Amino acid sequence: MTLRDILSDIHALEEELLEFERKYGIRSETFYAAYVSGEEPEDESWVLDFGEWASVYRTWLRRQADYRNELKNFKKKLRVYRD
Repeated sequence: MTLRDILSDIHALEEELLEFERKYGIRSETFYAAYVSGEEPEDESWVLDFGEWASVYRTWLRRQADYRNELKNFKKKLRVYRD
């Protein structure tokens, strides 16, 4: 994936995360910390949303790491061309 592709994914994922945050009134990182510690949703009807939200958040975290790695590689290539 290119930096542009990764950034596009990050933005799309952030839109999905914002929808969940608005719906449930908490930030994704707060939700995810509670989710991975095993906290149960207040309402059983939220279970599917919470599973999807956690999945989107994990993908967002991976894309953030991908972005940092690709940016690091890009900077290395720039240095090679400058020398």
